Amino acid sequence: MENSCESIAFPLISSGIYGYPKAEALRVATSAIQDFLVDHDIEVFLVMFDKAAFDVSKKLLGEVKAFIDENYVDDYVDYRRQNQFLQVELDAIKAADADAPKSIIFEEMKTGGLEDLVGDLDEPFAETLFRLIDAKGKTDVEVYKRANLDRKLFSKIRRNKGYMPSKCTAIALAVAMELSLDETDDLLERAGYVLSRSQKFDVIIQYFITSCNYNIYEINEVLFSYDQPLLGG
Repeated sequence: MENSCESIAFPLISSGIYGYPKAEALRVATSAIQDFLVDHDIEVFLVMFDKAAFDVSKKLLGEVKAFIDENYVDDYVDYRRQNQFLQVELDAIKAADADAPKSIIFEEMKTGGLEDLVGDLDEPFAETLFRLIDAKGKTDVEVYKRANLDRKLFSKIRRNKGYMPSKCTAIALAVAMELSLDETDDLLERAGYVLSRSQKFDVIIQYFITSCNYNIYEINEVLFSYDQPLLGG
């Protein structure tokens, strides 16, 4: 901070030839970094050479595995989240006169239905995000730090009302605000995403949210152990 650095990277100090236990070194490092970031803005990276440093709680991994086994489905379709426009099309066709030529039905949809849909869009992601931050009584700084996000990225979201985040970023923000599963689903929908039971990444996220465990570092450790993308960035 004295040298106005914007980022810094550390190895897992003393866990190499000095033999300090890797799991304990990781716990100390992440704890120190979290405490420091409460009052400072800087990107901090921990550099790992392999998974040996990640000694995730066997109890936690067992609970996550059991949740995945119970909820993961290879070919799952969430019918609650079918494309709304497709549903409007189907409803329009069903309501149309069965004897009317299909060309007439679709012509009516083109001239009225689509324009109505485009003119009646849901609240965009960014507006929903900042409304939720206020509703949850949190600050911008608290949220982007708990989400493990860069301040510049968060500022970009704040400035651009039409900003569309990556799925990992959207989920990280939901975790930072400690949203329920329904609230998370709603926020993700506004960015064009869903949590599917056909994706292990999504099922793991569902486990942590339903368990009310919003520790993003712990979530990332489990995601890492399953070779899944990490939250934040």
